[in-house]
Amino acid sequence: MKRDAIDLGTLDVFTLFRKYFVPTLFGMLSMSAVTAIDGIFVGHGIGSDGIAAINICIPLLMLFTGIGLMVGAGSSVVASIQLSRGKLKAARLNITQALLFATLIAVVPSALMMAYPSTTARLLGASEYLVPMVREYLLWFIPSLMFQMWCSVCLFIIRLDGAPRLAMICNVIAAIITVILGWLFIFPLDWGLMGAAFAATIGLFVGGVVGIVYLWKFARKLFLYPVKWSVKSFCLSFRNIGYQCRIGSSALLTEATLAMLMFVGNHVFMEYLGDDGVGAFGIACYYLPFVFMVGNAIAQSAQPVVSYNFGMGYIERVATTERIALFTSVVCGMVITMVFIFIPHVLVGLFVAPDNTAAHIAIEGFPYFSAAFVFFIFNLTVIGCYQSVGRVVPATLLAVLRGFVFLVPSFIWLPRFMGADGTWLVLCLSEVCTTIVIIIMFVVKQKLVLTRYLRQGGQLR
Repeated sequence: MKRDAIDLGTLDVFTLFRKYFVPTLFGMLSMSAVTAIDGIFVGHGIGSDGIAAINICIPLLMLFTGIGLMVGAGSSVVASIQLSRGKLKAARLNITQALLFATLIAVVPSALMMAYPSTTARLLGASEYLVPMVREYLLWFIPSLMFQMWCSVCLFIIRLDGAPRLAMICNVIAAIITVILGWLFIFPLDWGLMGAAFAATIGLFVGGVVGIVYLWKFARKLFLYPVKWSVKSFCLSFRNIGYQCRIGSSALLTEATLAMLMFVGNHVFMEYLGDDGVGAFGIACYYLPFVFMVGNAIAQSAQPVVSYNFGMGYIERVATTERIALFTSVVCGMVITMVFIFIPHVLVGLFVAPDNTAAHIAIEGFPYFSAAFVFFIFNLTVIGCYQSVGRVVPATLLAVLRGFVFLVPSFIWLPRFMGADGTWLVLCLSEVCTTIVIIIMFVVKQKLVLTRYLRQGGQLR
């Protein structure tokens, strides 16, 4: 397998960011495209009820992806710093422990949900009308959750190993397989929601296995390391995993924001707009991963550069990388928002017929929904920058604020004051509030730095 040779400590920072960002963005968007194309197949092959049923299941995927990102981001940050200090064995051991933990944490809850699919469907917010459809999807979708976690963890490690293009290829291969099989299972074979779920499971299986094989046989530095099976080794492993999870906890909370948005949003849209409202919200949620992946790609592209140079003590290179990432986030957010404002009918029409009730609701709501995207991507990038230098407290604080403290009350109060329009503006209000907190944190930090400088005898020029 072809590997990229990337020197994180000496290569120009802008060039480094570009080398990581382009393949990372392309790979992530390919997976988001799979989600969207799958939704298009479901919308035209099954209808808006099928979209609503899948959207009810998506929070599960978001939750497990979040756990994978937590483990992957945490292990990647730790391994980056260890590599910068020449501790190769420790870096290999950390990524091996991360993969074993991700596998274990996926198996038990997946088994329970497979045993009680109808109960799981109701807990996720399905109406009695949608329960049979959600149950059908869950039974074939749940096995994919472990493979999704493999993908999430492996792609962090593969990029850190100096092979961002290979990470992109893993995503692209999984995407192509999912699209081809999704079309085959839904239309020629007429397998309905079962076919959509089965196609996604096979695609994620292939992507996860390719990642594991690379780390086992072809990695440049970060190949899997044999784990000792002793009490002392287990204790050390749990300690290391706990540390990784603390560093990556903001990644889990960031993904949990999407899960919470969809979970609470399904309930609120059901209350105010019924099944058609859930279908409209489901169409919006098919596009939301695109937005999330753009922000995630920016943060993950900056992470190895920031973490490595932070470990080496090259603070100016860290600051430059962060500025490039933040500027990129604002530009990308503005472009995506413009698309949603000016052509919502085109975006919605890809999934359902324009005369569909859910389509009308979605077209009216998309401009309001997209007002959040600049702040959404910017906040993701800021959290990623904090995470990359091991600053767990501010990263976790911001993730909790945007995902729970601001989001849930917004869902409760905005619809009461603004009706249906308020349901679409919830995400925007939550993200704007988070951005305000970020600005306040920055201003306070600058004042503290200035005060410390003056106390040490510095003079203003």
